[in-house]
Amino acid sequence: MGRFYYKQNRIKQLRAFCYTAQLQSMSRAAEQMFLSQPSISLLIQSLEKDLGQKLFLRKGPRITLTAEGAILFEMSLPLVEGLETLPESFEEKCKNSVVGSLNIAAVEAIILYTLPDIISRYTNTYPDIHIKLNNCSASIGVEKVRNGEVDFAIGSMLNVPDDVVYLPIYTFEPVLITPIGHPLLENKHVSIHDISQYGLILSPQHMSTWQMVDLVFKQYNVDYKVNLEAGGWEVLKKYVENGLGVSIVTDICLSGKEKLGCMPLNEFFPKRTYGLFLRKEKVLSPAAREFIKCIDPNAINQFSAKNDLIKKKHIDIHTVNPI
Repeated sequence: MGRFYYKQNRIKQLRAFCYTAQLQSMSRAAEQMFLSQPSISLLIQSLEKDLGQKLFLRKGPRITLTAEGAILFEMSLPLVEGLETLPESFEEKCKNSVVGSLNIAAVEAIILYTLPDIISRYTNTYPDIHIKLNNCSASIGVEKVRNGEVDFAIGSMLNVPDDVVYLPIYTFEPVLITPIGHPLLENKHVSIHDISQYGLILSPQHMSTWQMVDLVFKQYNVDYKVNLEAGGWEVLKKYVENGLGVSIVTDICLSGKEKLGCMPLNEFFPKRTYGLFLRKEKVLSPAAREFIKCIDPNAINQFSAKNDLIKKKHIDIHTVNPI
């Protein structure tokens, strides 16, 4: 194999390539690397020349990986991520300490009701870690995971992309909440038809809770009325307390201190599972690894086992049997 040119720029080439592949944009990659867009383009062109392969297909503003580019991305991303986390990993080994930063995407329910205690324990142990929380839907959080904007995401999502690992962590029960003294609380057994007689207060239509409620009511062929859309469960609970309707939530948002009536709905609605979303084969920083251990000590082992299985499959696929 001939010698590659620009060897002194190999790391820059691969970083530019990986950022562009993740973000599907040279301009956004340039922002991440604090370079100009022409510089990113030149780095990628030189890498394509070195490798003798076209790595991206360019159609106007859109940019996608070629088949060869996808292979290189799979091979180079762990190397680039390893280099990105090298300073923190090196200090962890030398000083037995965890430093750096942590970027997490999570749905509002997790940020409000489960993360405060975890972050408190984590920051007491690792006070030098800077944590950034992104409050967003699960779908947006997963996209941030895929393009490398966050270390991991926490949420609930039915359809997980092939390049993302989902590790379920929390399970919560579906419940009906009503104002105190509401007529539905007088029934020992509440049906979907009973609930439909009262106006509902639900999260916005694009959220998974609305979609779940809509699906169940349709399965029972029962019409329902939505009195109010309320973004955020704290807002939703307050309007139910004030008598503006009833709602269907999961008990993650209930502390027991609310002025609400509550009835289980396990008979009609599925339990809600929340978990971690991580990109397959991601190299976790020490800060991310220790935070995940705070959430669930077994999660790191599960992620490592899934990655080992992925790597084994890759080896099996690419192995050529001798003749």
